[in-house]
Amino acid sequence: MTFIAIEHPNHFLSAHGMTVPSVLLLLVYALGVLNAAHAVMNVRSSQSAIAWSLSLITFPGIALPLYWILGRVEFHGYTQAYHQAYAQNHDLAYNTYLEILSYKAVLPTQLASLQRVAGALTEFPFTHSNSVHLLINAEQTYSAMQEAILNSKEYILLQSYILNDDHVGDIFPKILMQKAQEGIRIYILYDEIGSKNLSKNYINVLQKGGIQVSAFNSAQGWGNQFQLNFRNHRKILVVDGQVAFVGGINIGDEYLGQNAHVGPWRDTHLKVQGPAVQCLQLPFLKDWFWAVREIPEICWEVHPDRGKNQTVFIFSPGPTDPQNDCTLFFGSIINLAQHRLWIASPYFVPDDPILTSLKMAALRGVDVRILLPDRPDHWLVYLCSYSYYTEMDATGIKLYRYNHGFMHQKAMLVDGCLAGVGTVNLDNRSFHLNFEVMTFVSDVEFARNVEQMLKEDLENSIEINLSEYEQKPSWFKLIVRVSRLLAPLQ
Repeated sequence: MTFIAIEHPNHFLSAHGMTVPSVLLLLVYALGVLNAAHAVMNVRSSQSAIAWSLSLITFPGIALPLYWILGRVEFHGYTQAYHQAYAQNHDLAYNTYLEILSYKAVLPTQLASLQRVAGALTEFPFTHSNSVHLLINAEQTYSAMQEAILNSKEYILLQSYILNDDHVGDIFPKILMQKAQEGIRIYILYDEIGSKNLSKNYINVLQKGGIQVSAFNSAQGWGNQFQLNFRNHRKILVVDGQVAFVGGINIGDEYLGQNAHVGPWRDTHLKVQGPAVQCLQLPFLKDWFWAVREIPEICWEVHPDRGKNQTVFIFSPGPTDPQNDCTLFFGSIINLAQHRLWIASPYFVPDDPILTSLKMAALRGVDVRILLPDRPDHWLVYLCSYSYYTEMDATGIKLYRYNHGFMHQKAMLVDGCLAGVGTVNLDNRSFHLNFEVMTFVSDVEFARNVEQMLKEDLENSIEINLSEYEQKPSWFKLIVRVSRLLAPLQ
């Protein structure tokens, strides 16, 4: 006769002689295996799929809650919200789209294939009749942004991944509230994770000053309640639909080098005028509608700037892309390089396709240089970059460490014809999980300016010698290899 025996309060047996803890343990491991299969089938990058599946099978008790929160690969509802916004503003949006198409640029022969890729992945093409100004470090950037804000006549759209309640974070609200009192419509959007230290009082002061302010609200909607993995990493300022700013600089004291732990801050931003401004305005409108379900009152007209007549492409990838747009587009750019490919990024954890493209470029004789910071602000990805030394050295890729402070810029230079500045890092998060934005400029003068900027950065850097890494102790190399396994989970 089968029965449940209870001989002691802490000794519970099932009908088959298994204790309740054993049943729970079996259930946890079964869930780990099922979720590992889910990761293999759904996680976009092979690195992330391997890292998650191994963790879920080996340490399911720890990995399961992390996977349910951080392992999400779909951002539910954003695309549907965008379609809703487009339907509500169809005539205005469609007319603007047609007007932007009238400024479609013809690229040099070397970049013709990239033009086709851009057209396949995004709404807008490369456009002519733009002017782009390089802004080096926060002093130049904040000064130009504040000037544009003070000269605004109708509205201001400000989006920042990090909005700090500090000295710099106080200067911008004072100027913005001054403009709000003049009747200027102002909208501020921030990422709630990047700006996690922002106080409610700070937001209340902005709202009482007549400014509309909102978090991106990535966790809204029934399917997003417990996810923390998606971030809005964009930094965009649009004034009156006529001038825009984009790049790597958020709003905070550290960008002026006032963080004693990090030291001087090296970063790059852009001032953009011309049809590309409308292309930068679009991702803000999408993000704002997602956050608050309304479209701000803005200017839909295109204002060409024929002063420099530069060709510009705005690339705004995100986790709602049906394909791995960031990998596809950056891979296409790398494959176009014939003589020179210089990349500056604070984080270097490339996925397999990008790493292969970089190595192939070096093997075919391209001068491939990767500029990274010497000082870490995130230890895991910093250590992970060491794991690429051997294979980069074997193919002739040159690696540099910037040692005059923390380098946070995201910049790219291809030969003498194309350069890009924006928010995309060479890591899993930027390529697969974040909402990002990059501005690519096809212009010899602009490329020359970026070249000069990066040359100065390289002069303030140390070229890494593989022997230095080989001389590191075994425990350091082990930590580096483990960090490479774990980095895709960030």
